[in-house]
Amino acid sequence: MALRLWLRKSSALNTSPFAVLRKASTLSDFEIQHKTPLQKRVSGIPKALYGGRHTVTMLPGSGIGPEMMNYVKEVFRYAGVPVDFEDVQMDATAESNEDLEYAITSIRRNGVAIKGNVETGSMRRGVFSRNVALRNELDLYVNVLNCKSYPGVSARQQGIDIVIIRQNTEGEYAMLEHESVDGVVESMKVVTSENSERVARYAFEYAKRAGRRKITTIHKANIMKLSDGLFLETSRKVAKEYPEIEHNDMIIDNCCMQLVSKPHQFDVMVMTNLYGTIVSNVVCGLVGGAGLLSGKNYGDHYAVFEPGTRNTGTSIAGKNIANPIAMLNAAVDMLEHLGHKYHAEIIYDAIEKTINEDRIHTPDLGGQATSIDVVQNIIKHLQQKTRTSNW
Repeated sequence: MALRLWLRKSSALNTSPFAVLRKASTLSDFEIQHKTPLQKRVSGIPKALYGGRHTVTMLPGSGIGPEMMNYVKEVFRYAGVPVDFEDVQMDATAESNEDLEYAITSIRRNGVAIKGNVETGSMRRGVFSRNVALRNELDLYVNVLNCKSYPGVSARQQGIDIVIIRQNTEGEYAMLEHESVDGVVESMKVVTSENSERVARYAFEYAKRAGRRKITTIHKANIMKLSDGLFLETSRKVAKEYPEIEHNDMIIDNCCMQLVSKPHQFDVMVMTNLYGTIVSNVVCGLVGGAGLLSGKNYGDHYAVFEPGTRNTGTSIAGKNIANPIAMLNAAVDMLEHLGHKYHAEIIYDAIEKTINEDRIHTPDLGGQATSIDVVQNIIKHLQQKTRTSNW
């Protein structure tokens, strides 16, 4: 009865009951940190500098990750890249979070990391998903995936150039689940106006800088009217500040069909966390597979680079058939972020020539080459480019 009267009162004041509820639930800093980790902002600490070189945290991860990282080190050696790696191993079978805490400390010290996908083998409630926890603890609120076709790769679609921007720290990945009664599990989907605005504004600023003309917000607001409704409403509000950029929206299930049938209608796509996982895998499939594209995770203070689809590739680990291009592209993204433009350019050029001109393709792209064949061909192009350099 009291709630009904309160709702009537808020309506009489022309105030949304849900807006009043959000304002009423003010939390202390301690509660924000420990009870709602998705709203957590982190403060930067001074980055470690070593004689003008950059030190980067390297998290090899599980499956094919360790061998991919060895290829990155080898390519960097031949390209003369002024980057040193701090290797941090994370145990997929660990029953505690000690290795996770050390990895977070290392990234906070160095500011930048490159990682493979890390499995979390333990089913104990207190052991967090390594990948999700890294993004949450470092407030890596946005993930960027540039999905661009390679002319030398036979794929279902050609000429694709889509940028996927996904919210990275909330939604269905909140890790907030409980069993309310025996046999009934509830999983919370968390969407906040603050993080929705951060990712929407990032998308529009990105489009503005990159000369992109259109942004599509992906949602399911017809069913999840409050959560996805808030995300869509926030995107529309931010879009009004960028009249030069076209903005539309699309429901996630229709989006998947449109991607398969008419992918060229998309330019920049912005969405919540789970939809980003689905859409990125669909687009990767269209351009050739999971072994090509890299993903970038950004926060206000830290950046983590990784393969785009976040697959461990456990079934092909150690067989010398995994495609190293996605991890090498992640390394190129990292070099661009660090300001090593020249080294990023020559490695990217070597990758392009290997894939498009020499057509050295691993089995996932329909070829017969091994992982080492691809890397050696890239190194050959680097040697030709740096023949007169004195590192």
